[in-house]
Amino acid sequence: MDGASYESFEDFITASADRLMRTAFLLTGNRHAAEDLLQGALERTYQRWDRDRIVTPEAYVRRVMVNAASRRWRSRQFFREVPLDAAAEKADASSAPELGLRDQVLRALHELPKRQRAVVVLRYYDDLSEAAVAEILGCSVGAVKSHASRALARLRTSQHLGDIRVRSERGH
Repeated sequence: MDGASYESFEDFITASADRLMRTAFLLTGNRHAAEDLLQGALERTYQRWDRDRIVTPEAYVRRVMVNAASRRWRSRQFFREVPLDAAAEKADASSAPELGLRDQVLRALHELPKRQRAVVVLRYYDDLSEAAVAEILGCSVGAVKSHASRALARLRTSQHLGDIRVRSERGH
């Protein structure tokens, strides 16, 4: 959808808000933090919308979100922030198998280093090409491939995904 010509910023939001929200959620692992992350990225995009006529607005918003999430991850290392709704999310995850699986995947994803997590989210969830991910992250295609390879290897050995691997190996 990126590269599409939008008549207005509102048209852009209408067309891409759901996709961008899912990306923000995968980057943060928390609905409220994702809303904050996306809102900040959209504010920044809006400030530049008419002035710079952004050619690929979704890619621009994703890059803003990845950069903001990276700053957040760095600052959390010092303050050990714990979202208030984390306990509620854990309780909800045990109430239904689908939510439990979702919780396992999110936990495994959040074990990854920030750059690997960003590559996995952009490459496999947002289904962007390696070149598009490299452009968003400001790195080479080779770096994207390397981060993806390391991330997938780490996810394969994640203790959070152990039950999923066992079930899939048994054919369930």
